[in-house]
Amino acid sequence: MIYLLRHGLDDERYIGGWSEVDLINEGKMQIYGAANFLNEQKFRINKIYTSDVKRAVTTANIVAEKLHLDVVKNIDLRELNKGDLNGLLKGEVIKKYPKYLSDITINTRYPNGESMKEFYERIKKYLPKFYELDNNLLVTHRGVINMLYFILNDIDLDMNKEQFDVTHGSIHKLDIKEKKIERIY
Repeated sequence: MIYLLRHGLDDERYIGGWSEVDLINEGKMQIYGAANFLNEQKFRINKIYTSDVKRAVTTANIVAEKLHLDVVKNIDLRELNKGDLNGLLKGEVIKKYPKYLSDITINTRYPNGESMKEFYERIKKYLPKFYELDNNLLVTHRGVINMLYFILNDIDLDMNKEQFDVTHGSIHKLDIKEKKIERIY
């Protein structure tokens, strides 16, 4: 079994992607709750692998302290690369790149970044490596977890970010044998 945890809430005035925006206090509280859940459930977790993006690393460190586990950074767990938009204030993006907040499709590539379709293909290519991480917790982003739902459920890729209920601090169980993913917290 692999467990996936979405990082806690960060400052949403900024574009996420590969930005170095950190968790806000509410986000830290979400992760304390998730860490308590993991501790109470006594899942077999050997190690924590985390995206190297700041909000994920902070999340992983909070959980690691509670569960007394080591943390390993893994760039393959990064969110969609929004290129030049990573870390910009959304107000700046509206002025400089207006189409990227309203008129994007799965094939729209962010300037010096990737498209949703390219991101999907990146995660799909990495999937066999996910399976090697059995009995571990992966701290990552909504986009990565969403891509796993699309891939494992054989659902056509679309722009609906909300459909799999991957909220901040949510935990999802990936059953390797069944190739099935579901939210458990």
